[in-house]
Amino acid sequence: MAKAKKKSVRKATLPRTREAAKRLSKQRAVPKKAELKYIPWRTVPLEDLNPLFQRQFVVGEDIMVARVLMKKGCIVPLHSHHNEQVSYILEGALKFWVDGKEIVVHAGEVLTIPRNMPHRAEALEDTVDLDIFNPPRVDWINKTDQYLRGGK
Repeated sequence: MAKAKKKSVRKATLPRTREAAKRLSKQRAVPKKAELKYIPWRTVPLEDLNPLFQRQFVVGEDIMVARVLMKKGCIVPLHSHHNEQVSYILEGALKFWVDGKEIVVHAGEVLTIPRNMPHRAEALEDTVDLDIFNPPRVDWINKTDQYLRGGK
């Protein structure tokens, strides 16, 4: 009986040359290193969306923090988004309507809103709110958030 000839199979090994290493690294999805940022709020432009609503925001890789300033009587219309939201009231108070419930959140209190849950809010007094979103709100970044701009 004749011996079967084995096929030479090249196993995945380390690249043998610098050029091969470069080609291999281009083929792999190498995650970009996250950037460290230090940003005082006073350096972030204040965006006027309507006469009662202003905001500033900073965007990280997977998260966004927004400082929202609302005058008494400001209404955030009913909306939902695929972003998880955490709202921390720094000053004032907001009344939320979420999932069939009215919830008043005062300074020093936090509300978490799950993804895709319809909600609206009203400023019961002049309010400073810190909102955290995961992932970042693309509609805010691209300025396509018409529900906050009064149809602008």
